[in-house]
Amino acid sequence: MAYDFTLRFRLTDATISSSDRVERLFEAGCDDALVGAGQAGKMALAFTRSAASAREAVLSAISDARGAMPDAQLIGASPDLVGLTEVAGIMGFSRQNMRKLIVGSGEHAPASVHESTPSLWHLSDMLAWLSDRGYAVDPAIAEVAGMTKQVNIAMQCAAADPGAQREIAEALA
Repeated sequence: MAYDFTLRFRLTDATISSSDRVERLFEAGCDDALVGAGQAGKMALAFTRSAASAREAVLSAISDARGAMPDAQLIGASPDLVGLTEVAGIMGFSRQNMRKLIVGSGEHAPASVHESTPSLWHLSDMLAWLSDRGYAVDPAIAEVAGMTKQVNIAMQCAAADPGAQREIAEALA
């Protein structure tokens, strides 16, 4: 199955040109990625990768990209955090219909991870909720959204203070 996702990297070695990076990425197996290098010190790779699972697709893409760019630090994977407009677009709904579903579900709707304008949800949570409500959800999108969520959580946990993590785990137990 083919999985669509994007990996964003921070680049620390400014002596390597974008064209050299693109060539290295291609040689390392990232020929299935569209490369975006519009912002200095950052690079985004939009993959359409065929694999047996989203886990395999995302992890192999991370490994291939890091092999080509050892100075690169992964800073994000998507799709993950989305607003109602993005969810509506994925599902083929209007934004108004999506908002009506959320508001009408009250406490049964997925909790947003950021409440503002716009509020943000994990796409995987929204798709699971919609699937549970009987809506047809593309399994490849749901699977890759779940995996990119896990990648982002793992990066956040790796950046957390270990002492604070233990105290938080105890408080939540």
